[in-house]
Formats: sequence, structure tokens, C-alpha cells
Amino acid sequence: MILDINPDDAKFYLYDYAENDSLNKVRNFSNVIWDDGIPALKRSRNSFKNTSYYLTNAFFMVETIDEMKWKLFSETKKVGNYNLQKATTNFGGRNWTAWFNTGIILNEGPYKFRGLPGLIFEISDDKNNFSFKLIKSYQLKSTFNTNDFLEKFDGQKALLITEKILAKQQVDMFNNPLKDFKEAFKNSNGEGKFRVMGTEVKSLDQFQELTIQTQDRMRRENNPLELDKALKYPK
Repeated sequence: MILDINPDDAKFYLYDYAENDSLNKVRNFSNVIWDDGIPALKRSRNSFKNTSYYLTNAFFMVETIDEMKWKLFSETKKVGNYNLQKATTNFGGRNWTAWFNTGIILNEGPYKFRGLPGLIFEISDDKNNFSFKLIKSYQLKSTFNTNDFLEKFDGQKALLITEKILAKQQVDMFNNPLKDFKEAFKNSNGEGKFRVMGTEVKSLDQFQELTIQTQDRMRRENNPLELDKALKYPK
């Protein structure tokens, strides 16, 4: 992941997005990638208002206010040449422990975590489902342009919707997760080999079992960072 702290905003997104964007520019490609494992987001500096980006049947953004209250401790530890101080908070239905550096006066951190008197170097939840650690830092000469891969997807600007509408769309996707594959199979008219999830598909009947397998996987992996917003999939 990249935590991109700029004079006016902060952004959090997959490193692969920036790498893919650079390759597109060098090679004059238009390859697009997206992963909703942890939503990419941006916010204005000194603000708890986040804009998160999602790809379902189209490209969307959701705005939320995610203010969090921190408890600071006198406990410290040293990582490399940096002295870090401990802080905890409850956010998204999880208990988090953060380690921040008061020598770097940037009150930002990964994902939506911010508001401490220094840059967050490490943060993890008490179940060890999620853990973020600062690995490298760079100071760029100018603000990195993310417009082609964060604020837009495949040239499409994100459409603002509510969390309620997003949740409905995600449940709709669960109910028919292979919709696009089925349409592509129908349009192929049986020409060439057609594979879904490593399985060669020769008839529409196969999609029933593949759909069940996909839904089972989606249920198993339904463990979002903000646990209190976990989707309630139909049984």
C-alpha cells in the first residue's frame, strides 16, 4: 500500500495501482486493475472526511466521516532510529494499537487512521487480522498525479453514492457473482475454450455449481477492515 501525504490531501491505495499507471505511460498502454480488498481512499488534510472508491457494476465513491478518539500511553519503543509512542482506539468494530512518531509532525496514517500528534508508523487490530507498518518513505519533488487510476477507473469518473446503495449493490453482486461470465459465455457461441475459476465451461448448467463455490468463498472472506460494516449475505 501507499500512503501519499500531500500539502492539501492524503491518499491511500495499492502500490500496484501506481506501478501499473507508470507502465501504462511508458508503454502507451491502457491496462486497468482494481482490488476492493482494502478500499482506496483520499481525504483533505486535517479532516476525518474520507472518500472511498469502489468498483462493482460501475465505479463509485462513498463519503464518510470517520472521527476516532485516541488514548495515548507513555509506553514507547524504538524501531530503527525512531522512537515510537503507543496509542489505542476503537474503530470499525475492532480494537487498534498504533505506534506513532512525534518527531514527524504529520498527523496522518494508513487507511482512515489519523489524528495523532505525529505520523503513525505501525497499527494493528487485537485479532491480528490487519497490520500496517511503514516500510519506506520518499519525499517527492511534486504531488504525484493519481487522477488516471484513483479518481478515475478506465477513464470513468467515480459516481457519488451512499453506503446503503453500495451495500445493496454488493449484495446484488453476491446473488449473481458470475453474471458477466455467463453473458460472455452466451456471446461466445461455444467458440474456443472458456474458463471460469480454472474450470473449463462447456455448458450454462456448470455456472450453478460455480456460483455456489463463489458465494461460499465470498462468505469465508467476508472480514472487512471495518468489521461493523460487514455485509450480511443471504444464506
